[in-house]
Amino acid sequence: MVLKKDGLLEILEGNRRLTMRVVEAFPEEELFHYATADKLRPFAEMIKEIMNIESAYIRGIALHVWDFQDSFAAISTKEDLISACVAIREDTRKLWQEVTEETLEVIEKDPFFGPLQSHFSRLQYGLENEIHHRGQGYIYLRTLGIEPPEFFVRN
Repeated sequence: MVLKKDGLLEILEGNRRLTMRVVEAFPEEELFHYATADKLRPFAEMIKEIMNIESAYIRGIALHVWDFQDSFAAISTKEDLISACVAIREDTRKLWQEVTEETLEVIEKDPFFGPLQSHFSRLQYGLENEIHHRGQGYIYLRTLGIEPPEFFVRN
C-alpha cells in the first residue's frame, strides 16, 4: 500500500486533533509556565514550535516561499493558542490544494535544517516533531495529576 497525498493529510489531521485535546487538557497557567525540569520548555512553547514548522513548511512546499519565523511568540493565553492552531491548520488545508503527488516527491536542500530531503520527508519530520512534543505534554499532564487523552483516538 502506498500513502497518497490525501492519506498523508488525514494522518496529519488525526494527529493534530489529538494534539489539540492535549492542549485543551492543560490548565492555562501550567500550559504556559510548567515544565518537569529546568532545561525543558512549557508545553505552549512546544506547540508554538509545531505551528512555526507547519506554517514554514506548507508555505515553502505549496508556494515556494521559504521563510521560518517565530510568528507566535506573543501568544500568552490558552484561547489565543488554540485559535492560532486552528488558523494554521486552516491555512494548511487551503494550501494543500496546491500540493501534488509530484510535489511531495521533490528533493531539495532543506532551507531551515540543512539536509537534502523530499517534501514528503519534510512533512514527516514535522509530524514526528509534533508526536515527540505531544509525548512530552502527556508526561507533563501526568506529573500534574491530570489524565491525558487516550493516545489512540484520532477523531
